[in-house]
Amino acid sequence: MKIEANNLEANAHLAVPASGSGPGVLVLHPWWGLNEDIKNVADRLAEAGFVALAPDLYNGRIATTIEQAGEYADALDEDAARAIVQAAAAALQNHDACLPGPIGVIGFSLGAMFGIWLAHAQPEQVSAVVLFYGLGWTNHTNTQASYLGHFAENDQYEDDDYRDEFEKALQENGRPTIFHIYPNTGHWFFEPSRPDAYDAAASELAWERTLAFLNETLG
Repeated sequence: MKIEANNLEANAHLAVPASGSGPGVLVLHPWWGLNEDIKNVADRLAEAGFVALAPDLYNGRIATTIEQAGEYADALDEDAARAIVQAAAAALQNHDACLPGPIGVIGFSLGAMFGIWLAHAQPEQVSAVVLFYGLGWTNHTNTQASYLGHFAENDQYEDDDYRDEFEKALQENGRPTIFHIYPNTGHWFFEPSRPDAYDAAASELAWERTLAFLNETLG
């Protein structure tokens, strides 16, 4: 599926449930790009009854090493990425298979930042946000969404104090928020393509919690 935003164009992976319709969920990829892990998340969401759309913020590039991913993330035009995220949200809501009403957003690491921003920028559009080991700016926490967070106990990319500060900011703004910390895990514990970090048990638990949360907030 093609996403158009001003003079920009981006590909996106669309997954529709067998029933033909369902609540919408936007899936925002980590700094690796729109790889098979993220496409699989969208497909699994469709199997669970959701219409899932995962836009490509990297124009087809997929990183396979930390060094390469860092280069791609540093080179990312954040204004252009925000425009693509907004256009993808609109495309999802306007899709024939997507049920009327607000959508959910799942953001992985880099994608979590854009998910938090979208919920702040367009509060009436987003009613549920799921964060996988990623955060944004605390001044983006005045939203109308409910929040679920999955974080690693041993994460060199996320600061524990800032995570706690972010959770507190959401709660102080009246947002229903639950952050889970997964013992003995590190960043990327949900992603099978990262065998150095992937934790099958933690991943499955996070997925069960995610589906329960989305069914409660969007179902």
